[in-house]
Amino acid sequence: MIYILGVFFDNFIPKWHSQAEKIDYNVFILVVKGKVKYSINGEQIIAEKGDLVFIPSGTLRGAENHESGEHQKYTVAFTIDKNVDYSNPFPIDKKFHKIKTRNPEYVKHRFERLFVDSRGDKKFRSYICVGVLQELLGMFARELDSPTITPSKVKYTSIIENYLLENYRKNIEIEQLAKLINRSPSYTISVFKELMGQSPIKYIHQLRIIEACNLLQNTDMTIGAISDYLGYYDPSYFSRMFKKLTSMSPKEFSMYGHQIEFSNLLT
Repeated sequence: MIYILGVFFDNFIPKWHSQAEKIDYNVFILVVKGKVKYSINGEQIIAEKGDLVFIPSGTLRGAENHESGEHQKYTVAFTIDKNVDYSNPFPIDKKFHKIKTRNPEYVKHRFERLFVDSRGDKKFRSYICVGVLQELLGMFARELDSPTITPSKVKYTSIIENYLLENYRKNIEIEQLAKLINRSPSYTISVFKELMGQSPIKYIHQLRIIEACNLLQNTDMTIGAISDYLGYYDPSYFSRMFKKLTSMSPKEFSMYGHQIEFSNLLT
């Protein structure tokens, strides 16, 4: 059983630091912007944007802002029941780990949701928050278990992802993405899928539908207007794609989406 002690968001805090001490809880971190300097059992570690960090209980840990300036990060402190069910053991080795997440936007969204829900209705808070944290830890463990990925693949994927994040509302062809990294279209699809778990085209649709969910819940835009804004232009095609990824129509989501866990949406 996991017990969440706290969920925190550090938002460019001047002179931020954490004095070196042996912690008796686990810490799970996503760095959103900037860099953080950690001391882990006497070793200096730098965590930067997109890094997921796991610091196990019993670690001598200290931390402070990097010399380059302040940072943004989400931090979850939690403990694990010693009487854990070993038929479903904790999936991460109890040692320090730091990796670059392969799906930063989704992971960031889940940390945001965890932060918000940790301050929500006490009646359901623990169940919802533990569920979100377990999902994040499971994704982290899966990435740790994956084969080593070369720095060049990480670089190529980062270039493509950043381009898609800035241009997902536009009509994008695979050939355009291939030119960004000077590789063939087939290689471009392959390397992106290896690191992100989906093709560039599916990632574009995912970004669009995530934004559509936001617009349906928080604006008065019509379904047709949202379709145009997101680059679909054909409202019926937009509705089919929306339902394919969320199992709901846009109209259904505008009515009931606030009741749905985001992790259950993108199927």
